[in-house]
Amino acid sequence: MNLGAALATAGKRVILVDADIGLRNLDLVLGLEKRIVVDLVEVAEGRCQLRQALIRDKRFPALSLLPASQTRDKDAVTQEQFAAIVDQAAEAADYVLVDSPAGIEGGFRNAIAGATEAIVVTTPEVSAIRDADRVVGKLSDRALPIRLIVNRLRPEMVHTGDMLSVEDVCEVLGVELLGVIPDDEEIIDTTNRGEPLVLDDSKRLAAIFHKIVRRLEGEIVPFTRFGNGYRHGLLGRLFAGLTTG
Repeated sequence: MNLGAALATAGKRVILVDADIGLRNLDLVLGLEKRIVVDLVEVAEGRCQLRQALIRDKRFPALSLLPASQTRDKDAVTQEQFAAIVDQAAEAADYVLVDSPAGIEGGFRNAIAGATEAIVVTTPEVSAIRDADRVVGKLSDRALPIRLIVNRLRPEMVHTGDMLSVEDVCEVLGVELLGVIPDDEEIIDTTNRGEPLVLDDSKRLAAIFHKIVRRLEGEIVPFTRFGNGYRHGLLGRLFAGLTTG
């Protein structure tokens, strides 16, 4: 949500695609749930055009959402159908961001079917990193360029050795870092209200999303430092000794 909104504020045409059929939520966090008439599955089945299913966010004229179905199963759309929808969306947008469902099953395979690049988002916890490592492997099998966002970093926990540092995560996954987002109540508050955080530039995290956008556009932008959030912690050393890849 916030990455798409930040891209839109930078003047980019953005289409957000919710690939989590049956458990959609992008509409909810964007505050657009009441405007859904048709969805991704109906586009795939040819019952409506893509433009009819897109919901334009009035706060960001360049941002549109293609919602998933809430009542159908994940196998309602094939990989070929999903890739065709993404290709069609790419003709009308500068960025098509596909929000992949959790796991590595059918929903994930659909989400990456039409992708030309992948952004892995993970929290700096051992269990999450193990899952992310598996996802990176699957993406590598498809020869997709991969970049990484470390989400919900808590520098004070890194300092005490109770959380993996950013450097730990990058070392384990071996993926280029795109951004680091600290854990912050602002995210919870704005998400619950269906308002992208980047609507308010006074929010301290808004600048972080704008930096990520600049990196996506090819700029070299220094990373925001969060105390000791980047140093190697005890858990990072332990995890490095346990991982096989």
